[in-house]
Amino acid sequence: MTDEHTPVTESDLHAFVDGLLDDDRRRHVELFLKDHPEEAAEVRQWQAQAKDLKAAFSSYARFGENDRALLNSRTQSGAPASDWRKAGLLAASLLLFLSGAVAGIYADRFYAGNPPAETASALESLPRQSKTAFLVYASEKRHPVEVGADDEAHLITWLGKRLDYKLVAPDLRSEGFSLVGGRLLPVNGRAGAMLMYQDAGGQRLTVLLGKNAKSTETSFRFETSGSIETFYWIDGEIGYAVTGEVTRAKLQTIAEECYRQFES
Repeated sequence: MTDEHTPVTESDLHAFVDGLLDDDRRRHVELFLKDHPEEAAEVRQWQAQAKDLKAAFSSYARFGENDRALLNSRTQSGAPASDWRKAGLLAASLLLFLSGAVAGIYADRFYAGNPPAETASALESLPRQSKTAFLVYASEKRHPVEVGADDEAHLITWLGKRLDYKLVAPDLRSEGFSLVGGRLLPVNGRAGAMLMYQDAGGQRLTVLLGKNAKSTETSFRFETSGSIETFYWIDGEIGYAVTGEVTRAKLQTIAEECYRQFES
């Protein structure tokens, strides 16, 4: 099947935004966008958001001396296009985040080489599990959490021990949200944690944390399901997902604040 007859997928659109398509595929996507105004509008939104996030984190930029050698070795060895895209994302990410996290919100996941199957599965399941936890517990009136914010020290110690991770509860009061509490729950078949926050109007959001089988980093991503937005990423041994019925812009700001505090 020729490239021209290959359907344009969401991954193609992500790669188009990040400038990772070859010339033929890029032209094919451009023709597709001319005939699909809704997808074209979404791509323009992605480009604007990626530009904003890149600017916000530009002070963390760093260059790896082996970045270009990695890319050259991929192209000269005739590696598959999927490997080329992953290698390209790795190099792009190193230019933008001190931790290695990629700058584009909608950038495709990146890995050094082929991703471990466990990590790929964990990444794909994070938004679904986070949305499920949000739907089940955010609407709960009497028992939304197991341990309340009035016993925050115990909550953080308990959940941190179960995850074997130095857990903190991000302070989101600057964004109008206060800690309600948290609970232990399974994430990818292992002990995970959920923290819940609420604003003055009773609007809630959740922060899900789960162990990652491999020490890997991925891009930041959004997933929308109706009115529910989820912002998620994997950083080292932990996967994170922030979910709420708030605007995408608001959730992005909150997730960035969580990221900074989890890394501090």
